[in-house]
Amino acid sequence: MIKDLVLLNRSYRKYHNNKKVSEEQLIDLIDLARNTPSSKNQQPLKYILVTNKADVDFVESQLKWAKFLKDWSGPEKSKHPPAYIIMLVDKNLNEHADIDAGIAAQTILLGACEKQMGGCILRSVNRVTVSKHFKLSSNLDIVQVIAIGYPDQEIKLTSPDAEGSVHYYEGNDGIHYVPKRKLDDIIVVPETTQ
Repeated sequence: MIKDLVLLNRSYRKYHNNKKVSEEQLIDLIDLARNTPSSKNQQPLKYILVTNKADVDFVESQLKWAKFLKDWSGPEKSKHPPAYIIMLVDKNLNEHADIDAGIAAQTILLGACEKQMGGCILRSVNRVTVSKHFKLSSNLDIVQVIAIGYPDQEIKLTSPDAEGSVHYYEGNDGIHYVPKRKLDDIIVVPETTQ
């Protein structure tokens, strides 16, 4: 059921690094994304599949992982994801593909969950260095990087604290807590419909 996949789909930041992800598994996920809606059906998104150790290590060195975890610089080496998908936009097809990218990324992550994997969307990436490393042509811009692997982390959804903060945090118990607003707090009922 889709709700089960949505609830499983968290931003995992720790992985079983010894459980490898194959290029074929990533291709299956990209094939899901390929079939999603696209603005004006321009389909400007393209992907680099990163599975070999040297490239995985390079990409890992070019990322920043979690803004709200101030004292955490990212997963320890034994918890690094074994694969990445670098999402690109081909500006020759459409320069503005933010909505396409969101739809595609969510689809990729839901597909990963269906395969007992997980991922994390990372937008804090050194785009210039990564572009040079992969020798990208000038029409290809990096939109985001998606870590993919088998999660080695427990994540629990919780309510915002008394001040209403939705900042995620790592508890002393090693569990990653992610506050979510209540359903009633996000549905707006305009006065004209009352």
